[in-house]
Amino acid sequence: MILQTNIPFAKENYNPITYESNVCLLGSCFSEHIGGKLAYYKFNTFQNPFGILFHPKAIENLLTKAINKDEFTEDDIFYVNERWHCFEAHSELSHADKNGLLSNLNLAIENTNQVLLEASHVIITLGTSWTYRHIETDTTVANCHKVPQKQFLKELLSVDEVAASVENCVVLLKSFNPKITVVFTVSPVRHLKDGFVENQQSKAHLLSGIHHVVSERNQIHYFPSYELMMDELRDYRFYAEDMIHPNATAINYIWEKFQHNWISHESEKTLEEIETIQKGLAHKPFNPNSEQHQNFLAKLQAKIEKLQKTYPFMQF
Repeated sequence: MILQTNIPFAKENYNPITYESNVCLLGSCFSEHIGGKLAYYKFNTFQNPFGILFHPKAIENLLTKAINKDEFTEDDIFYVNERWHCFEAHSELSHADKNGLLSNLNLAIENTNQVLLEASHVIITLGTSWTYRHIETDTTVANCHKVPQKQFLKELLSVDEVAASVENCVVLLKSFNPKITVVFTVSPVRHLKDGFVENQQSKAHLLSGIHHVVSERNQIHYFPSYELMMDELRDYRFYAEDMIHPNATAINYIWEKFQHNWISHESEKTLEEIETIQKGLAHKPFNPNSEQHQNFLAKLQAKIEKLQKTYPFMQF
């Protein structure tokens, strides 16, 4: 009996991710789940320099600024609730000091520019088509920072607008780094605050817009995170307590599919070695001072040093 429908996956053969790859991840909170897995297995990654970004316009804006090395000034920030914020960045970059925020923003621009220049892969996870336009400045923001809602207009990006923004992201990346491979995915996290019907409409616009642009011949790919959650994991036991976010089991399942699809065969042995080391480092001994445990730590350190000779960037 077959009790589950499965999405077919083939190993990416043209430009899979290896331990020589430089991977940049941008987008919604689900990009941080995949990024967290890549970081756990010690791939060379760079993740969400402006914090979590949900819609394509926010990511397009980040790429534009980073590639052009546009500096943030005092005109780009504002003070509310005893902190300085920027509408183009997540609140994790916000700061009690104005100069501290500007420093964070401009450092993120500088770092992102350098990373994109050297990146082999960029993975972009889109979360929603819903955006908020700041009425006073007539600009679409990445984050409202709890500014009163009456100062914004809530707008749904059309399929054509999503496609145009996605294509702009690709053009920016390819013009800056022609060898880069771009992977788009849609977050399986449902934005139910927008409404059940509105969330489905939003995801549909993202999916349609992305597929207007996807072209494997041009190294623009799609990974079906959303479809895996909605089809293969269609049960509430795969959700966290809020019934919205995927739980650890779901994240691990989707990671395994991503690993099969995108991680090179040659890297799998190294990945397994790193997993052994990570489990060893997480081990809690009954007697930390025992000779047995000290021998265990020495062997673990030897494994780490052997890996670091081949991959100096790895830090445990």
